[in-house]
Amino acid sequence: MSDFDTTLTNLGIPRYNTSSTTSGTTLDTKDTSRLGKTDMGVSDFLALMTAQLKNQDPFQPVDNSQMVAQMAQFSSLSGITEMSSTLKTIASQLSGGSLNDAIGYVGKNVLVQGSTAYPRTTGGLAGAVALEKDATNVTVTIKDKDGNTLKTIEMGKETKGAVAWDWDGKTDDGKDAGEGPFNVSVTATDGTGNVKAYPLVWAPVTAVSMGSDGKPVLTLPGIGNVSTDAIWQVG
Repeated sequence: MSDFDTTLTNLGIPRYNTSSTTSGTTLDTKDTSRLGKTDMGVSDFLALMTAQLKNQDPFQPVDNSQMVAQMAQFSSLSGITEMSSTLKTIASQLSGGSLNDAIGYVGKNVLVQGSTAYPRTTGGLAGAVALEKDATNVTVTIKDKDGNTLKTIEMGKETKGAVAWDWDGKTDDGKDAGEGPFNVSVTATDGTGNVKAYPLVWAPVTAVSMGSDGKPVLTLPGIGNVSTDAIWQVG
């Protein structure tokens, strides 16, 4: 019998073998209820260390530095395991809380980057232009689903950032533009050429789900799925 087996026997701990039985103890390998915990806790470590001290050769005792090293190693491993478990719990709670918070967006309108927009129930359409830098001339073009230009909005000189615009739902010749959906595009220039710009449109949140990265994803008609980080404003 090995020293390890002797230590286990002195402690009254049976050693199980998945293919056979030892020490006269029979264990059904399919019944895991008797196995209890499979990791070593602090009490287990102390019990084994005590047994090691009791059974050591008095003429060749365990070196103090070796024992201190074993204790330090166990303490470090125990701390890492506990920290890992704590972080997993925190991450789970945060992801759950984020999804619960995102559910509050359902039924609300959000301003996000997109080119497809639906009119308000009261008529007309609102949106914004996101400018990377100041522009001397900003233009918003609204088209129908067939690509026909319905309205051109000349905004003129605008500064860097998000600049709001509003359309009453009438075409350039004064007719009712209909129920949409509409396609929105923007252009911007300054004295040196084109300025990077993109359209921001209002859209209702119809559903919320959890993305593969663990962050909430909002479903918007005509636009698709966007993360909550992409929201510019909530209406």
